[in-house]
Amino acid sequence: MLLFRFRGVPVLLSPSWWLGSVAVIVLYAPLVERFLPQADAVVSILLAAAFAVLLGASVLAHELGHCVVALHLGIPVRRLRLFLLGGLAEISRTPRRPAHEGVIAAAGPAVSAVLAGACGIVLLLMPADGAVWLLVLECAVANVAVAVFNLLPGLPLDGGRMLRAGVWAVVGDRGVATRVAVVGGWLVAGLLMLWAMWGLATDSPDRWLRLGVCALTAWFVASGARGELAADQRRMWPEGLTLADLTRPILQLPAESPVADALGAAAGRGVVLVRADGVAAGLLDPFAAERLAQRSPMAPAELAAEPIRPESVLLDTEAGEDIVERVQETPAWQFLVVDQEGRPAGVLRREDLRAGLAGHSG
Repeated sequence: MLLFRFRGVPVLLSPSWWLGSVAVIVLYAPLVERFLPQADAVVSILLAAAFAVLLGASVLAHELGHCVVALHLGIPVRRLRLFLLGGLAEISRTPRRPAHEGVIAAAGPAVSAVLAGACGIVLLLMPADGAVWLLVLECAVANVAVAVFNLLPGLPLDGGRMLRAGVWAVVGDRGVATRVAVVGGWLVAGLLMLWAMWGLATDSPDRWLRLGVCALTAWFVASGARGELAADQRRMWPEGLTLADLTRPILQLPAESPVADALGAAAGRGVVLVRADGVAAGLLDPFAAERLAQRSPMAPAELAAEPIRPESVLLDTEAGEDIVERVQETPAWQFLVVDQEGRPAGVLRREDLRAGLAGHSG
């Protein structure tokens, strides 16, 4: 469900968020009566629902903090999503510097801390009773909880990203820093389960609630840490491998060339189709060209061209990890490789990259 767009970034509400909100209402409504003994069942449910909304708004503000800083640093954000266990600002590109990763990660907890502080000031200025006081208290508690939880030092939490940025800055190796932060995530998951077990052992009044929340959260942290490790391994570029080893030679042909002739001339090479005015019409798509040639072999090859978009152009001097990440994130199967002067130097196909990485790692 699209809520709105923030600087072009879609903010989405997952169906699982509603399930989480219902759980918050069911579990929190009985606690309202403890703070407001005069509240009936309807008021308790309404205040519990207000708390669910405030919690969602707090998570949204937290994620917008990440989003604002990432966009300010020139790092695109694919989307922002609210779901059962919180929210996620999906950064489209890995930060190139440890400082960038650290400041993006810290932005969310900073927003939550500011909101909690503002609510705390309001609480000091108003009588400590009534529904409005309880709502402000709920907002303060929600933001404190969001900030504290996200500062735990393990991936995929913000504290884990800050830990990775710190280790990265010290050792100069992002892969090593990721592994350290992944271990932190596993430790956080383990400690959450230990706390839940302690509640059972001591017969705590909230033991079953604690067990459910901790088990779900520990699963989220552990699986997220495992996903971060896998993502980092996928973007690794083997030593000794160069982009030139994977690119196909390139051939430039007039865009009006018969598609059958273009296919014959390609012979496994990448083909840039150029219009009469010198502007590239696109890269020849051999699959589309074969289908077109069967129907109309003399049709212009431009009709089987795949447009050349900025995100599908690679510099031959780009770092290997950046190339892997770009290919993974871009919905294209072939990429134009250019030199520093912008001249075509070759074509990289997705399957060639995958085979090259697999062959080198083996």
